[in-house]
Amino acid sequence: MNTIICNADHPINSIGSYLKNYFGRKTIKLSLDGGFTCPNRDGTKGTGGCIFCSADGSGDFASDIPGQIKLLSDKWPDSNHLAYFQNHTNTYAPVSELREKYYSVLKDPNISGLAIATRPDCLSEEIYELLDEINKKTFLWVELGLQTIHEETAELINRCYPLELYEQAVKRLEKLQIRTVVHLIFGLPGESKRDMLESVKYVCRDSVFGLKMHMLNVVKGSQMEKLYPDYVSFRSIEEYVQLVVDALEIIPSEITIHRMSADAPRPILISPEWSYQKRTILNGIHKELKKRNSWQGKKYLPPASSPST
Repeated sequence: MNTIICNADHPINSIGSYLKNYFGRKTIKLSLDGGFTCPNRDGTKGTGGCIFCSADGSGDFASDIPGQIKLLSDKWPDSNHLAYFQNHTNTYAPVSELREKYYSVLKDPNISGLAIATRPDCLSEEIYELLDEINKKTFLWVELGLQTIHEETAELINRCYPLELYEQAVKRLEKLQIRTVVHLIFGLPGESKRDMLESVKYVCRDSVFGLKMHMLNVVKGSQMEKLYPDYVSFRSIEEYVQLVVDALEIIPSEITIHRMSADAPRPILISPEWSYQKRTILNGIHKELKKRNSWQGKKYLPPASSPST
């Protein structure tokens, strides 16, 4: 677990800072398309995918390793790299196929570790064993797409697995000492501010390594476009900033923050129309923290322990 303690001078425990400390230099995730699909796309559990996913499985910037390194080399010529299997569900395949894909990437001398985005219902015993093996050899984190703890919302977004499976996956990954990153989406249809912050509090009960949180984007090609064509998750940057800062204040400072804003290519973005303004959003979050004289974890309250019997 990261030992960084946040304060007014260092208000957010960002994954960028963590990785720079860990590897000794700037470290960049290279988003890859491993050619996977998803159990709620292929008919195993459902069709159409989660209603917020684009046609590319929420991996619209994914490409190949050499291409991304070349693209980023001018800005970060001496950077370190992690391979991020991003599109769709990246443990949804036979273990033999997963082993071949993961290790083929790790053979690249430019790659120092893996980040694997998946679902809790796509982690079999054999896959846990493979992840355990890789974790003992290189840097690894596993990202679980939870999005919300509320079952009614989960059904609405077509997540196709219950919260219980998430709980089991987190406990098993923790037992294997595999870093776990949890993905939450703010502004899902029907959810109040209280609902969103309840999801944040819930995932912070466990020893997770990181949190990835961002607003819901409605993009072209998603089920959201068809079902809720006029839906806007947040009406303004200011409204969204307030929620993120409220969330940061209740997140333990040792949890790394992986994302606070969503990336959606402008050609496919429908709403919020301002969500592509990532720098403005992040600057707004830091300004609000400064205004409040606050930081990540300032209002965090550890769960009450059960009374002894």
